[in-house]
Amino acid sequence: MRLDTFCKYLKMCELENIIPPLTVFVSQYSKEIGIQYASCPSSPHTFASESQLYITMHIFKKVSDLQAWVAQERAEGKRIGFAPTMGALHDGHMELIRMSGLAGHRTVASIFVNPTQFNDPKDLEKYPRTPEKDILLLHDNGCDAVFMPSVEEIYPPGLDVSIDLDFRQLDEVMEGFFRPGHFKGMATVVHRLLDIVRPDSLYMGQKDFQQLTIVRDMIRQMHLTVELVMCPTMREADGLAMSSRNLRLSADMRAIAPVIFQTLQWAAETLQTHMASAIQTEAMQRLEAAGLRPEYFDIVDGISLLPVERWEDSTFIVACTAAFAGEVRLIDNIVVKS
Repeated sequence: MRLDTFCKYLKMCELENIIPPLTVFVSQYSKEIGIQYASCPSSPHTFASESQLYITMHIFKKVSDLQAWVAQERAEGKRIGFAPTMGALHDGHMELIRMSGLAGHRTVASIFVNPTQFNDPKDLEKYPRTPEKDILLLHDNGCDAVFMPSVEEIYPPGLDVSIDLDFRQLDEVMEGFFRPGHFKGMATVVHRLLDIVRPDSLYMGQKDFQQLTIVRDMIRQMHLTVELVMCPTMREADGLAMSSRNLRLSADMRAIAPVIFQTLQWAAETLQTHMASAIQTEAMQRLEAAGLRPEYFDIVDGISLLPVERWEDSTFIVACTAAFAGEVRLIDNIVVKS
């Protein structure tokens, strides 16, 4: 398909807002991987790679189109795995896709930068958006369908998608203390996406451990039938947790940032012989000495997120931290005991 014809086709499918990045995507990669675009009854558009035997990946903007495809897959006896993302994808996200595929699921990934979970408008504005790269990565890692909705599609006028749950201390400590309102927005959009996709399994990364814990509690409270699967944190060679925000790090801060994981490792090794409160104090000092601005370093029970003081106080212990590297806020954690 010629590029100009392809752009007209995207307009017909009401995808004007992603034409520029997708045009770049086609220009850069079509010759390399033999991308072909074609319509199909259940999808606004699909693409396939010649190098991968024309395996197609469907791209949806409309809830109704995605749900029609999911219904078709279910009618054929397929199970659905789902990985919600905000884009700017990296290998940590791809591990979610791969784990879903290994479980035999037809895999859906969403790319939606949710405005309701940003308590700082500037942070929302600066959040990296790389749709052309994201689409290629998802295709090459076996994703079957991508949902790229508009804000209006997720939060349509006249439809109340809010949820009213009591997460007790889960959304008040750590991230909840420093980012008030964040988890309410996160839980709302995850519930909305689950209601749209209706997956059998939900794949989320360990790096956002508190978020995963709150989603687990939401599933429990609302008696949802979805299985929550925690995928281990993927790391760079120097230990830095993979994150979309890493793209915004200066060269100097990128060199310093691995101290976050090094400090978490030290804390995990030390807890068996020292009190958590002392470890937390020294950990904050280590991060500050390296040139970071830590907000918290907490050692908590992995289910309740309540503080743990001694190794024997819990059978599931996690150390969690957040620190600014320049203007970029990074989070990480390590399972100390499980």
